[in-house]
Order: sequence, then structure tokens, then C-alpha cells
Amino acid sequence: MSRGRKRKFNPTIPGHIEQEALPRGIYWERDRWFVYAPHPEGGRDVKVTVASATARLSELHEIMEKRTTGTTVGTLEHLFDRFHKSLEFKELELLTQKHYKGYASALEQYALKDGSLLGQLPVERVTTPLVQRLVETYAMGRPATRRQPAVPATPSKANHLFRYLRRTLAWGVRHGICKQNAALGVRQAKEAKAFKMPTADTYRRVLEFARDRGALTPHTKGSFPSYLVPVMVLAYSVRLRGIEVCTLTDAHRLDEGIHSNRRKGSRDNVTRWDEQTTVAWNALVDRRKAIWNRPGRGFAIPLQASDRFLLVEQTGNPMRKSSLDTVWQRFIREAIRVKVITEAERFSLHGLKHRGITDTAGNRGDKQDAAGHVTPETTDRYDHELPVVDTPKPR
Repeated sequence: MSRGRKRKFNPTIPGHIEQEALPRGIYWERDRWFVYAPHPEGGRDVKVTVASATARLSELHEIMEKRTTGTTVGTLEHLFDRFHKSLEFKELELLTQKHYKGYASALEQYALKDGSLLGQLPVERVTTPLVQRLVETYAMGRPATRRQPAVPATPSKANHLFRYLRRTLAWGVRHGICKQNAALGVRQAKEAKAFKMPTADTYRRVLEFARDRGALTPHTKGSFPSYLVPVMVLAYSVRLRGIEVCTLTDAHRLDEGIHSNRRKGSRDNVTRWDEQTTVAWNALVDRRKAIWNRPGRGFAIPLQASDRFLLVEQTGNPMRKSSLDTVWQRFIREAIRVKVITEAERFSLHGLKHRGITDTAGNRGDKQDAAGHVTPETTDRYDHELPVVDTPKPR
């Protein structure tokens, strides 16, 4: 790319500046450095002062880099920006990308003791003690000071921010942006074991409510998508996360049962067919067929079974987890409004996996196998069954 004419030597430029190394687009005039910027009313470009005569050459390069990319090279916010443009980031689920961008914004705006922002801190100055203080500040909270705004105590947010920072620093090390990952060795905040699992009665009431509202004419007052009932049944019976329901395909249908597609390191298994899972699966297949074969739609049906997703949008494309979450929240709010359940009985779609594991017959090992958990500790977090034991008998 052409860089234009070579700068002429300007004797009025401060002597500590190497003029041949000046960044493109910055100019000197009357003891100030300036750039041209668009006129706010659409007229000729205007001169905008960006630095004084005392500015160093490195500072001028930082100024122009930030004006070009929006971030300063070498800072934490620059690392986040580079990560968000990477292939690794783009391969993440859209909802995960959205969450990560929120975590980056929160970290960038975190105020340090001197009032400066964490996002402007050079990556080399991000140390393990600094990351540990960050985690503990969010976990325990912080009152407002003259230079620092208040931070509410949110242990779960502390851990989300920590895990995002650890991942981006690791990515930076692999790509030569960071020399070390300062988040390694940091202790996470302890979170309360909170979950929103419905009682067996609550689950039945909400399932019946979904069945009634799903039977209404689509897009009429009070109606909800008919796929909510089969989604609930599969999440409960096969003990799946919402994203795992969204990514079921025809390839997961086996003669003996449903082959799970578990995330987060869990092991896959096959859940034998029963009447409820058979009806739920067939309902989603029939719904998909109606959408794909709609007159004038012209949807190209994938040839590979692994490409034919069970749960699809009205467009025929695979349903995104974010879309399912949106419908679910709207549905639960309506169930509370019409008093099918109370606010205290509100539960998440993920709560159905808790319910399904808790209701699985057998001992703890049987439940671990059914859930696909690698460790019994993970099963302990999902199994909420209260053991019934005998009284001791003297020997």
C-alpha cells in the first residue's frame, strides 16, 4: 500500500522526536500535534489536537494506533480486541460470544486504585496478585471511594470474569501477545450451590401448561410454540442441557434409544426409548417436516443425517440456543402471570436436567452413568434426592 510522500524535515518539531519514524496521519503545528477529523456538520475536515509538544514518539504511535483500531497496542483491551477477531472466538456459540464481550467490557471499565482503568493497563503489568485481587473484589464487593466506584458482591460474576481473563491471556501467550498467563494459579471465588430445579408437581403443571398453549393457533394471543413440550421432555428424560437439545440431529436417533451429545467433558450415552421420548422426538420431526415442505419455501433438505437438526426455526434453519432461551423466559413469565406457578417456583430449562438426574432410579453410580458425568462430584451437584436410611441396630 502506498504511504504517500516522504515527510520533509521540520526544524520546529521537538528535537527528541525522530521525524522519519513519525506515524502516518499525525501532524505538527504551533507546539501541538494534531490530526484531521471529519467536520461534525459535514464540512471540510477540522484539525484536532491530540498531544502537546512534550509527547514522546511512542505516545504518538499509541495515539494513532488507538484512533485506527480503537485500542492501544499492548494493553489489556487491545488483547481482548484481538481475541474477539480471532478464529477461536468466531468458532464459539453466538451466546458465548455475547457473554465474552460483556465480560471484556466489565474488565476494561474496572477502576484500579489510582483511578485508571484496567483495560488501559499494559498486559505485561497484569500480575497474578492483581488478578487475585480482582476476583476477591468482585466476590466480596467494594464500597465506593473517590477514585473507584462501588462493586457489588457477586461471586459468580467474579468467576466468569476470571475464566474469561484466563482464556484470553492463554490465547495471547499462544499468539505471542503475552509472555505469561498471570491468571494461572489464581483461586476462584466460592459460589453458593444454587440451582433452579422444579419439584415433580411443578414440572407436571408447567408441562401441561406448555401443552395447552402450544395447541393454540400459532401467532394468536396466548399461544406458544408447540416445540416447548418435546423440548422439555427431552431435556428431562435424556438429561440434556438446552444447547444439547438444540444440536440433536437425525444421527442421534438409534434403534435402542437417543444418543446424547453432551458438552463440558461429559460422556455420551444412549437413553432407551419410552413412550414420552418417542412422542417428543416424532413431534419435532413432524414439525420440521411441515416447515421444510411448506409450499414456496424451497428449503434444501440436508442429505447427511448429522446435518438434519431436530429442532429448527420457522426458516428451517437450526434453532439457536439464544432463541430457545428467549421463548423459554417469555413462557415462564406467562406461567407466573396466570398463576400456573409462583415466582418462587420459577425454574430454568437447565433445571430440567437436575430434575431428570434426581428422578433417575438406582444408586449414585447409576445416576452418574445416566448423566454422563466423569466424576461423582459432578453428579452430587445434580442429584438432589434425599436419601432414606434405616436406623442403626445394635450388634
